Amino acid sequence: MAGYLTPTNKKLKVKIYSERCPRPNRLIRTKEEMKKESKMGFWRSERCEYCDGPIVEKIIDLPLKVGKRYVLIKNVPVGVCKECGTRYFAANVLKTIEVTVRRRRKADGEICMQVYSL
Repeated sequence: MAGYLTPTNKKLKVKIYSERCPRPNRLIRTKEEMKKESKMGFWRSERCEYCDGPIVEKIIDLPLKVGKRYVLIKNVPVGVCKECGTRYFAANVLKTIEVTVRRRRKADGEICMQVYSL
């Protein structure tokens, strides 16, 4: 059936990390601090480099493929263009994600998910 997702007989285990990104004066931010900062508007005056639309800050869950495994990093602050949806990551956020994945920090949990192929 062309155009439809078909389930395979595989289930995929995904490790979950709750990410906390560093600030200059502290190494770990709480969820409340991230929400407060999103209201302050780190991305407020920034414009999208593709469509020149406004960028707003959001907290997302980021799935990543690392080698042959998948990880889910939760509570990642990103800038998202309101018009085209392009995501922008701050340098300190990317560094924190890289350190988390490279050091293979203990995951906060695991989930099983269905795997589909086209």
